[in-house]
Amino acid sequence: MIAKAGKPFKEGEFIRKCMLQAASIVCPEKKGQFSNISLSANTVAERISDLSGNIYDQLREKAKHFRAYSVALDESTDITDTAQLAMYVRGVDDNFEVMEELLTVIPMHGQTTAQEIFRQLCDTIVDAGLPWKRFAGITTDGAPSVTGRRNGLVALVQRKLEEEGVEEAIALHCIIHQQALCSKCLTFDNVMSVVVKCINHIRSRGLKHRQFRAFLEEIESAYEDVLYFTEAHWLSRGNVLKRFFELRAEVKAFMEKNGMAVPVLSDPKWLMDLAFLVDITQELNKAQLSQTNLCHFPACKALMDVGTPFSGVPTYTKYADAIVKLQEEFDHRFADFKTQRATFQIFADPFSFDVQDASPVLQMELIDLQCNSELKAKFRELFSTMNFNKSKYRSKLTDEHLQAILRVSTASSLKPNLAQLCERKRCQVSGSKE
Repeated sequence: MIAKAGKPFKEGEFIRKCMLQAASIVCPEKKGQFSNISLSANTVAERISDLSGNIYDQLREKAKHFRAYSVALDESTDITDTAQLAMYVRGVDDNFEVMEELLTVIPMHGQTTAQEIFRQLCDTIVDAGLPWKRFAGITTDGAPSVTGRRNGLVALVQRKLEEEGVEEAIALHCIIHQQALCSKCLTFDNVMSVVVKCINHIRSRGLKHRQFRAFLEEIESAYEDVLYFTEAHWLSRGNVLKRFFELRAEVKAFMEKNGMAVPVLSDPKWLMDLAFLVDITQELNKAQLSQTNLCHFPACKALMDVGTPFSGVPTYTKYADAIVKLQEEFDHRFADFKTQRATFQIFADPFSFDVQDASPVLQMELIDLQCNSELKAKFRELFSTMNFNKSKYRSKLTDEHLQAILRVSTASSLKPNLAQLCERKRCQVSGSKE
């Protein structure tokens, strides 16, 4: 951050100036108090750690009342090439209040073996005061160290539960990872490589990006920009492909204008492959495709409408076979979800669940629930989700500070007790003066 005079702000000075300006408008009588607040990097990090610790204390207190809980684990490598193991917990108490929070983030500086991940999981469960006898489920990615039948993490967890005399937990694979794996059966890398190359050329360079946006504005395009592609969220690539497809003429003209012609953007066969990928992320209807009925394949139909051929056995067979492979891959990858379909459905929407399909011990309670119109209305209103996000600009944080800032930023049902923290600080200050 640069000051008006061309000199960099001192540590915390910019934030302080913003706070003082806001205070002078909102509460000018307290402006002097803001000027005495320390905003050094160490102080800010310490306060975030305090907030994180307070949230974690509340989490441990809530955990004492869980009737059942499950954990979700995901491993990713940060910008410093350190493997970070994130653990979430979802618990429900006797009042059916569900809480989902980040449990911990653990740096894995050594090998990320199943035994090491299991050891970290055990330590985390003990530290959080979560009893194994209430462990109900575990969700992971599809890494071999996790899913190995004999020595994978899931197998080690099931073995631990058996030793504790607890019923086997429900083990699932993360849907996002499974989607990404399913996409590998489609052999359309010739399309994605070109799309990603064009998008990266346009969006990864500030000047090119501004020129492209100005170009679209100049020709009065219906869109203002192309979208970035995310490898992990495979099904969400439909938005990227759809935008690219609809801007294919503009992208072609812009790339040629910048001396980077992309010949395949004029190739009818390549364009049909692109159109198929656009549509496949929206529909999985093989029968209509085989009959050259493109009512559910609008991108393919758009090319046909402008003269691109889509007929003959080789064309529709190629795409129909791709859909068959994809469906088979979905069936294989999501088999564990299918075995738990009834369990999921009764909790996902108990008001629509067929009572006859429920366990006999739950049927009477389920009937009473479905007859309660007030609870049904509340259920429809209170469904919510949570997102996890980690910024690339936090690469210099220590392991402890990274965990603290993630816990504070992702907390949903728990909030730091600021009054308690402030009172503790006052006691520390007065104690040091004495």
